[in-house]
Amino acid sequence: MAKITTSKLLKMKQQGEKISTITAYDASFAKIFDQAGIHAILIGDSLGMVLQGQDDTLPVSIEDMAYHTQCVRRGVENTLVISDMPFMTYATTEQAYTNATKLMQAGASMVKMEGGAWLVDTIKGLVERGIPVCAHLGLTPQSVHVFGGFKVHGKTQEQANKMIENAKALEAAGAQMLVLECVPTPLGKAVSERLSIPVIGIGAGVHTDGQILVMHDMFGVSANYMPKFSKNYLAETGDLRKAVTLYIEQVKNGLFPGPEHSFDK
Repeated sequence: MAKITTSKLLKMKQQGEKISTITAYDASFAKIFDQAGIHAILIGDSLGMVLQGQDDTLPVSIEDMAYHTQCVRRGVENTLVISDMPFMTYATTEQAYTNATKLMQAGASMVKMEGGAWLVDTIKGLVERGIPVCAHLGLTPQSVHVFGGFKVHGKTQEQANKMIENAKALEAAGAQMLVLECVPTPLGKAVSERLSIPVIGIGAGVHTDGQILVMHDMFGVSANYMPKFSKNYLAETGDLRKAVTLYIEQVKNGLFPGPEHSFDK
């Protein structure tokens, strides 16, 4: 597999090819995913929950993220490496510049941030300074206490319209990718059709440009619970490498997510 870049992912969207993405936190799993042909790896602040045993992602530090980004980078040859900006590390543009630099120097090729139109100036500034950005809308786990828990977002027409507006604003600011989490399938389709950048879904239906799963969910070893939008591929295949290969194939062929992994409304 040739080296994956943001340009390659954009071309995939334009040609209607599905993008497969997964989280990883160390070199060993990153190497397995890379060799299987996964298109992008996200070092997620989900590590707070799946590695550290936290109740949410809020306690994760920029130092945690930089360390795990270094680990993943050492296991990767071709896959695009994206790293999460953790809670309150980009509250101001100056904070964002400083902390995004740490992640890029640790080996990320792109940083991911949660939030809507309030991030426009920050994204513009980062992109101008040579740091690619993946935006994140819908269920944004860093805002879980504001939302009052993990819920489906964009259920009303007003909420859906606002999310589409936010997505277009983030793209216009320079975001090169968007993660869309826990939204109804029709909204996932609408956002993907209205943006020229790749839209990667997690609980956003089958019509997005690609999918992402937390690796612990995909292997059925999550400490807390299995989200509706996840699938235990290890149980189906009995082998780590076969599980990853099947996931990539099912995303490519539009077989995952199925209706049972999606939200109609």
